[in-house]
Amino acid sequence: MYHKLPHKRYAHTLKFLQSVLPAPATILDLGVRNPFTEVMEQNGYTVYNTEGEDLDLLPDVVKKYHVDAVTAFEIFEHLLAPFNVLKEIEAPKIIATVPLKLWFTPAYRSKTDMWDRHYHEFEDWQFDWLLQNTGWKVKKKEKWTSPVNKIGFRPILRKFTPRYYAIYAEK
Repeated sequence: MYHKLPHKRYAHTLKFLQSVLPAPATILDLGVRNPFTEVMEQNGYTVYNTEGEDLDLLPDVVKKYHVDAVTAFEIFEHLLAPFNVLKEIEAPKIIATVPLKLWFTPAYRSKTDMWDRHYHEFEDWQFDWLLQNTGWKVKKKEKWTSPVNKIGFRPILRKFTPRYYAIYAEK
């Protein structure tokens, strides 16, 4: 299992997190505990996770945590209405990553897991606009690619086309 972890994405995400929210800090990470939760803890962060609640139906669950920041790494694309949870967050800072919409491939859809699908894959301006309309001010942004070790037209495009978009925003 360990060899299948997205090490490049984790390294980029951790570097971005550390640049905007140095440890020690207390974080509410949206989503269940996962390997990146452990990466954050190993780097000096205290991390709470939501417990698998449907954030579309229970967006106010984020209010029960008093933290320095909320993180949402690869979460908002799975929500039908990310607006609602973004509006409910009371923490003063948010650090999030979302997959960018790629013109050369359809949105991600697992064939085996009905929950592992994307309602949204954003263009950067769309995610910025969503944050703005929920009371956030974007302070820092970054994009990175997600190359794969395969041969073909799409793998070549993935070497040059940004796939992930990271933001740091404040209320």
